[in-house]
Amino acid sequence: MYTLSMALTVGALAREVGLVVRVAAGLDRVVAWVHSTELADPTPFLEGGELLLTTGIALGPPGEYVRRLVAAGAVGLGFGTGLSHEHVPGDLVRAAREAGLALLEVPRATPFIAITKAVSRAVAADEYAALRRAGAAQRALTRAAVADGPPGVVRRLARLLDGAAAVLDPGGAPVHAVGVLPDLAGTVRRLAAAGGPAGASWQAGERHVAVQVLGRRGYLAVAAGRPLDAGVVNAAASLLTVALARSDEVEAVRRELRAARFRLALAGVPVAGLPEAPFRVFVLREPAEPNGFWAEVDGRVVVLAHAVDVPAAASGPVGATEVARGYREALRALEAGVATFEEVAGSGLLAADAAGFAATLLAPLDDVLRETLRVWLACHGQAEPAAARLGVHRHTVRNRVQRVERLLGRSLEPAGVRAELWLALHA
Repeated sequence: MYTLSMALTVGALAREVGLVVRVAAGLDRVVAWVHSTELADPTPFLEGGELLLTTGIALGPPGEYVRRLVAAGAVGLGFGTGLSHEHVPGDLVRAAREAGLALLEVPRATPFIAITKAVSRAVAADEYAALRRAGAAQRALTRAAVADGPPGVVRRLARLLDGAAAVLDPGGAPVHAVGVLPDLAGTVRRLAAAGGPAGASWQAGERHVAVQVLGRRGYLAVAAGRPLDAGVVNAAASLLTVALARSDEVEAVRRELRAARFRLALAGVPVAGLPEAPFRVFVLREPAEPNGFWAEVDGRVVVLAHAVDVPAAASGPVGATEVARGYREALRALEAGVATFEEVAGSGLLAADAAGFAATLLAPLDDVLRETLRVWLACHGQAEPAAARLGVHRHTVRNRVQRVERLLGRSLEPAGVRAELWLALHA
C-alpha cells in the first residue's frame, strides 16, 4: 500500500509559521501554493489550491472579495496586519465565516516570504516523497513482473493501490483481475474508437477509476477508494505493455514449434507426443487451444487425438505414418460439412482397405438386396429397366431400393454414394 501525500494543510501552516486563526473553516485543506497580491480581484491569476496573502490595501467590499476567492478555488486568506490595517476587519471575518473560507491573521512580525518558504519546503518535500513512493512501487512491480509476469503485476498493483486492478483484453474482458471493478464496457468502446495511446480517469461514487491502453494488447483498469497515484499506475502500465509484448513473442515461437512438429508428422517422421495409434486428425471448426498434439495450419487448428470436445471435422483412423492422409480426409469432411470422413459421399473410394470398407458398408444387405442394388446402379437408377432385368415388378425394385437406403442410413441420390456402392459391389 502506498503512503498518501503529506502536503501542508492550512491548519498545519498556521501552526508552523505562527499565524492566528480568525476563521477555522477548511483548515484541513491542502495548500498547493502561496500568492501575495493587493489586487481588488486577483482571481484571474489563481489556479485553485492557493493561500492568498494580502494587506488589504485594495480590499473593496469584503463579501464580494471572499466570494470571488472561493469561486476561484482558494483554500484560505492570510491577512497582514500592522500596515494598512491594525486588525483584521470584522466584515472580512464575517464574510469568510459565511463562505467557509479559512482566514488567518499574519502579524507584522511575520513576513509573507516566511510563509512562502514554508509552503515551498512542504511542496518540495511532498514531491520528493512522491518520487520515492514511485521508485519503491516501480521496484516492487518490476520484481512482480520478473517473477510472475502480468498476473504478478496486477496482484502487486492492487495491493499498492489498496484497490482493484485488472488487465483487459482488446474486447474489454478481464484476463488477469484482482478485486471488483465497475462496468467498463462503455469506456473500452470509446478508447477503442479513439485509437492511439489514450486513457481515461473518473470518479464513480466514492471510488477513483482509471483505464489505460496497453498498445494493441488490451487495457489496464484500476479502482480505489482514494485518489490514484498516477506514478504507480503509469509504472504498472509500462511494465504490462512490455510483459504482454514479450508474451506475444513467446507465443509466436510456440506456434512455430507446433507447426514444425506437425509438418514433420505430415512427412511421416516420428514425432514425440503423438497419441497412441489408431487416432484421428481433427480440423476444428472454431478457434481453440486444445490439449495434446495440435498446431495452427493455414489459419486452422489441427488436432491429432482420439476425440475432441469442440466442433470439428475428423479423418478416419490413422497411424503415426498416415498423418498426411488423415489431414486430407479431415479437410474433405470439413468441406462436406460432416463430422467424420466416413460420412463424406464417396469416401470409400479413398479408403486404405477398400475390400474391408466394402464388406463393412454392404454388411446390412442380404444377397437379394445386393443384387437388386447392383442391377439398379447398372441401369443408372432407373426402376423400369432394372425390373425387366431382374424379372420383377418396378414397384418391387423401388421398395427394395428404399429398404437399402433405410438399412445403410444413406440416400442413394448423391453420385458419390452411388459410385462408392458400385465399387463396393465389385470389390
